[in-house]
Amino acid sequence: MSRSLMERIGIKYPIIQGAMSWVGTPSLAAGVSNAGGLGMIGAGHEPGEVVRKLIRETKEMTDKPFGVNVLLLSPYVEEVVNVVCEEKVSVISTGAGSPGRYMKQFKEAGIIVIPVVASVALAKRMEKDGADAIICEGMEAGGHIGKSTTMTIVPQVVDAVSIPVIAAGGIADGRGMAAAIMLGASAVQLGTRFVVASESIAHDNFKKRVIKARDIDTVVTGQITGHPVRVLRNKLTNEYLKVEKEITSDENPDFSRLEALGKGALKRAVIDGDKNTGSFMAGQSAGLVKKEQSCKEIVEELMEEYKALTSNPLVF
Repeated sequence: MSRSLMERIGIKYPIIQGAMSWVGTPSLAAGVSNAGGLGMIGAGHEPGEVVRKLIRETKEMTDKPFGVNVLLLSPYVEEVVNVVCEEKVSVISTGAGSPGRYMKQFKEAGIIVIPVVASVALAKRMEKDGADAIICEGMEAGGHIGKSTTMTIVPQVVDAVSIPVIAAGGIADGRGMAAAIMLGASAVQLGTRFVVASESIAHDNFKKRVIKARDIDTVVTGQITGHPVRVLRNKLTNEYLKVEKEITSDENPDFSRLEALGKGALKRAVIDGDKNTGSFMAGQSAGLVKKEQSCKEIVEELMEEYKALTSNPLVF
């Protein structure tokens, strides 16, 4: 199934770059695709024509397949769906909902649809809705997360569906990749490791925070909102968690206090490198990331480590 998925997408290695908002730009997506993996553009909340520009910039940098993450809660989702279909993007991933209502349009455009899920129930629903594969993400991941670990949720999803499963969350090296494949995954998705790629536009302060991170340096915020997010600790997370605790004890909680703290925080981290008020979204795998490398070096190192660890390596 791993070989089948790779051949269908048209990639050399079963490695996918997480479509991180603000970080998943044309330069990073093209870098990963040129290295033999699948690069992904993070559309975020951008209007359709902005996404079209990003797609065309990526096409100028690579002739290899790449994808776009379509945020289903975006106010411009209809525009973005039309654009990715018109531009004939190879793959789209989706989050924050089901792409079911757009599935016919995606399929008519020849696009491979790969939703991100964090539970068995959602995985089954995505398969029923017509997904071609699934990205199964554990709570070790950076950014928005579910409640189950990668080690436990991946094999359960693999057992529950008949389409390929891509493992994500806590994977940063060949050991994690080998573990994911042994759990039944057909490929892996990495986000945090690619944040520090030389092709990543993430501010140097962001890259340094990831490289210097220890095993205990991430924290989950937003638990009381129902939308937990894993980030690196800083003054913002300390304040956020303090407000969360205060709100929990209130009879009439004012969630606008949390919204005010989080507004624009990711951009402040990625673009401005604001160490105090930026939201440095990163997974627990940050403790495994030790240096900045090119996408080519990252992908090749992953494959070398993977092949060295497996007694019966898959032939890629």
